[in-house]
Parts: sequence; C-alpha cells; structure tokens
Amino acid sequence: MNDTPKLRTGGQQVVDALLAQGTDTVFFVPGESYLDVLNALYAQQDALRVIACRHESAAAFMAEAHGKLTGRPGICMVTRGPGATNASIGVHTAFQDATPMILLVGQVGRDMMEREAFQEIDYRRMFGPFTKWVAQIEDASRVTEYMMRAFSVAMSGRPGPVVLALPEDMLTDSAFPGNSKRVEIPCSYPAPQAMLRLRECLARARKPLMILGGSSWTDAGLRDIRSFVAQHGLPVACAFRRQDLFDNRHANYVGEVGIGLNPELAQAIRESDLLLAVGTRLGEIVTSGYTLLDVPVPQQALVHVLPCAEELGRVYQPELKVLASMDAFAQAAARLPPPDAAPWSGWLQDLRGKYTSYIGPSTREARLDPAGVIIALREKLETDAIITNGAGNYSAWAHRYHQFSAPRSQLAPTSGAMGYGVPAAVAAKLHCPTRQVVCLAGDGCFLMSSQELATVKRHGLAIIFIVFNNGMYGTIRMHQEINYPGRPIGTDLCNPDFVLYAQSFGIPAERVETTAAFAPSLERALNAGGAYLIELAIEAEILTPRATLSGLRRAALQAST
Repeated sequence: MNDTPKLRTGGQQVVDALLAQGTDTVFFVPGESYLDVLNALYAQQDALRVIACRHESAAAFMAEAHGKLTGRPGICMVTRGPGATNASIGVHTAFQDATPMILLVGQVGRDMMEREAFQEIDYRRMFGPFTKWVAQIEDASRVTEYMMRAFSVAMSGRPGPVVLALPEDMLTDSAFPGNSKRVEIPCSYPAPQAMLRLRECLARARKPLMILGGSSWTDAGLRDIRSFVAQHGLPVACAFRRQDLFDNRHANYVGEVGIGLNPELAQAIRESDLLLAVGTRLGEIVTSGYTLLDVPVPQQALVHVLPCAEELGRVYQPELKVLASMDAFAQAAARLPPPDAAPWSGWLQDLRGKYTSYIGPSTREARLDPAGVIIALREKLETDAIITNGAGNYSAWAHRYHQFSAPRSQLAPTSGAMGYGVPAAVAAKLHCPTRQVVCLAGDGCFLMSSQELATVKRHGLAIIFIVFNNGMYGTIRMHQEINYPGRPIGTDLCNPDFVLYAQSFGIPAERVETTAAFAPSLERALNAGGAYLIELAIEAEILTPRATLSGLRRAALQAST
C-alpha cells in the first residue's frame, strides 16, 4: 500500500477538510470564483450533500439553521462581492445567535488584489465586526490548517461564525495536504468554589428564577438542567427564541422572556431575589431594553453562567460569575444536593399558574384569530415538530401560545432577521426528514426568501408553510402608530396571490379566512405527503396578541394632547 501523500489542489483540500470534520451538507450558490471547489464537490456527492440555493442570503440562513441543529458549523459557500454581501445577513444572525457557522467566499486572484478588481472586497474589514475570525488563505499548503482552525474557533467558547476568503488562483494551485483530524472542543468545568457559592445563594433565596438560554446545548446537558430544576423546585423561563431548551409543558416552566413579555412574568423578574441566568447574555430583548435589571449592578442577586469570559460582566456585574460550558455546568448543578423543603414552592405554583392562564384560549373577537391558529398547531402537531419563523409581529403568537417540548424544535433568529423561516425550514427538513416541519411567516417576511420554494420542490421536502397575510410590515406599522400616529409610510404591501404563487412551484396551497377553517386546512396539509402552503387572511387591525392598530393610534394621539 502506497501512503505517499499526493498533490491536491486548494479546492480539493477544502472539500477534503470538510469531509474530515464530518460535514454532511453544504449550502451554496455557485460562482465562478470558486470553480475548483465546485469541481471537487462533484466528485464527493455521495459523501457530501450539496444544496444549491436561489439566493445567498437563504443559503447562509440554511447553514446557520444547520449549525443550530447539529452543534457543528453549518457550511455556506458563495462567490465574491455580491455573493458575500448577500450572505452577510446569515453571518450576522450566526453571530448574534451564537451559532457555529463557516462561510467560504471565492475571492479575486492574488495577482489582482488591491486594485479593486471585479467584485473585489476586503473581507477582513467587511466581516470583522460580526464574526469570530476572518482570514484569507494565501497558500494552498495551509488549507488544512486554516480549515481546522475555522472549525475550532466557530465552536469554542461562545460559538459563532468564521469567514474564509479563497483566492481563485490559490484554489487551483497544488500542494501536499497537511494531516487532518476531526476537531473536538473541550468542556470547561465550573470551579468547585463557584458551585459551593451557588448552593449558598440558593439557601438564602425565597424567590429564585432561572432564565435559560444560549446555544451549544446537548440532549445530555438539557436532561441535567431538567434534573437540577426538578430537584430544587426552581421556576424556569426561557430566553427569547430559546423556548425549546426546556419542555414548556413541564410543571416548572413559567414562560418566555422576550418580545411581548407576559407582564406578570416581567414583574416576577423584578421581584426575584435570585436570578440564575444560564447561557443567556442578558441582552436588550431578554431584559426589555435593559429595564428588568439595573445596570450595572442588578437589585436581584445575579448568578451568570456563560462559556465565554468576555461576556461575564459586559453589561451586568453579577454576584457570582460562573465560567463553564453549558453541559459541564448542568452536570455539576444536577449533583448539588437539593434542599429538604424549598421555601419557594408557592412562588413556583403562582408563576406556573400565571403562565398557563397566559396561554389559554383567546377572547378576542376576530374573523381569523392567530391565537386560534397557534393553539390548533399546539394540539395537532407531534411534540418534536420543528417550528421555524423569521421576524415580525406574527411570531408573537407562536412565542405566547405554542408549547415547545423537544430540543431543537424552535428555529428562529434572536437577531430579528426577516426572511429566516423559509430557508431554516429547508435546513430542518433536510437534517430531520422524519420530523414535522412547519414554517411560520408574515407576508413581508415570506417574500424575502420565498424563491427557495424552488429548492423545496427540487428536493421533495414535506414542509408546511403558513403565511400570515395582513398586507403590511406589521411590526414597523406598530412602531409608526406608537410614535407617529396616523402617519404610516412604506409599510403597506402589494402582495401576490400566495395560493397561485405556491402552485406555480408545484406546491398545493389554499387560503383560510376564519379561525374555524384552519384546523381542517392543517389536516389536509399534514396528509398531503409533500410541501403545502396555507395563506391566512389576517385583518390589518390585529397587530399583536394584545394590541390593535386603532387602539395604538388612539392611545398615542391621546398621549400627545
């Protein structure tokens, strides 16, 4: 047997490195700046699934969603210039959502750099502020080194995106490849004295509350957190769009801390004497614009658990900082001896009761109530069904009324990016073909990435798309009415016939105009055996689960007089 290394082009080495890391799917839009990588992919289609997308932003969103689902970097490939700028929205989402992701960008040849050649961009300057690392591979002999480092950086500490620029002529150079092996990230375990202090904090508490968030959780870590919570009788709220980290049907779950926060849960956070923030950065959304906790020293005793030292104390100065990987902390917490009798059992029961009341049937009088739609989904879907959505007021109904019961069942951008739901659903169904996948999208959000219905059709993906059509950018209209009542501009939408639009891709669709008509429509979609689109005719008057357009306008006008 001849073990002598063989010369490989830079493009071949990129694909070899992906295979060495266990990558099984690549999302891309083809481009002439990385043809040698595409040629190498052609020879590896049995080992690497290649998903050609219709827009780079969608490809990047798919890679980001894949990273959320797997815990390893989602891979996106795009061409230089416009391709990279289109993909930047997915990179920014990965950065704010702490998702491991690698964007590979074709680049102009090294002999043309610094001349503003065709579609040339300095990617270090472009992506620097919202990535963990940006680099350009100048030498084909170092491809393996750069690729292994990219995987390591993307998954270490607070996970996030890495961008590698690949000069076109470097990809066609040949070199002997370096040795490669699968990159694994070590756990950082909490200091024993930190766990001892946590136990002391719990012993003093009378109104403790855990806010669970962040990424890089495994099923084992979530089981340990559930064990810790149950043993200590702690109330648990999940951070914005992290509701799938804890079973919402569990007796200790008390709600989501995000946009449209239950006022009673907000008050509970203010009243808490021990706030245990595990995995969440306590950013603007989770803290209601930094108002639920005082900056920089909260009134609540704050225990903050994160895997990255640079985030501990960035805004809030905790009583106890715990630097640890999520799974390692959960394992240590599960081993803490529980109290003989938790003095906060009444506190937990009260918060749980307020949560169950908050997600109860809506009393709103409307031809088609979005609350009824989400409750029907909650009752009909399997418990591990994956729900995806982008940004928009329509998502507030899902956050409030749906109960997420399985890990990795909520795919939604904490970055607030529109257009995420459709590509995330594609990534979810590709990775989890046996699980139900439902995409929720507003009419504005849907049309930002709806061209990927072509990708859905091409790969035969059984995804249900539910389009909330109220004819406007609802979130922006809401803010206009609050701040400049009666003066909307640019928020009314001219929409296509969504039923005919879906059918033009060969996807069956129907329009629903009443709450009662939705459940039978959903049944047809679930039994369709393929993709299906349901358009919901939502009245423009209904802005959020608690607000109406005319009500906001009236209140704003009264406040100004």
